[in-house]
Amino acid sequence: MPYSIESLRAQHCVPRKGKDAALAATDVAAGLAALPGWQRTPDGSGIRKEFRFPDYFRTMAFVNAVASIAHREDHHPDLEVHYNRCAVHYSTHDVGGLSLNDLICAARVEDLQAS
Repeated sequence: MPYSIESLRAQHCVPRKGKDAALAATDVAAGLAALPGWQRTPDGSGIRKEFRFPDYFRTMAFVNAVASIAHREDHHPDLEVHYNRCAVHYSTHDVGGLSLNDLICAARVEDLQAS
């Protein structure tokens, strides 16, 4: 399925469970092509991107904005927070890998970076 960042950000997360809800490798590749800088995690079970900021205040503002997205979409990333950077990791534990929810939330995080 072809994806664009616009088509991903226009969707909302829904509960996804079981292996049938996991994305095929071709869908993951298509989704990542629409999400600049996002990569598969080394074990292939998730996607991640590191965001850099000039100071701690802006890093924490970004973290809080990601938390707001997670709350609204009911899909929560793992975050690695440092003074001037934050790595965002998405995967869907209930499917044992990646789901459309991960791509949707990554697109929403990209909106934060754009603003």
